[in-house]
Amino acid sequence: MQKERRTGGFPPGGKDREVEFIMPTLTEERATKIKEIVCEILELEEDEVSETSLFREDHDADSLRAIEILASLEKEFKVVIDQSELARMVNLKGVYEVVAESAGW
Repeated sequence: MQKERRTGGFPPGGKDREVEFIMPTLTEERATKIKEIVCEILELEEDEVSETSLFREDHDADSLRAIEILASLEKEFKVVIDQSELARMVNLKGVYEVVAESAGW
């Protein structure tokens, strides 16, 4: 997870001290894991897939592979993704958005 450091008074008006907290986001680590999952299922090398390359048109993915990607992402990130979201999961960018929204990142 991504960590961010902020300094300031805590509680407000109190003595200054450094405060560290974890900010949940679609980190590079999560994005890398998502790409690994997608590439493994589509049987592609990671350098063959860009954020905007289309799974079906550019990589010959079928609907069964799309469902397999969805199921693998649900298992990995412990989220539930409605199958209606498959329409948005046409490339990595769409997958990142759907997973982030489902996980509340």
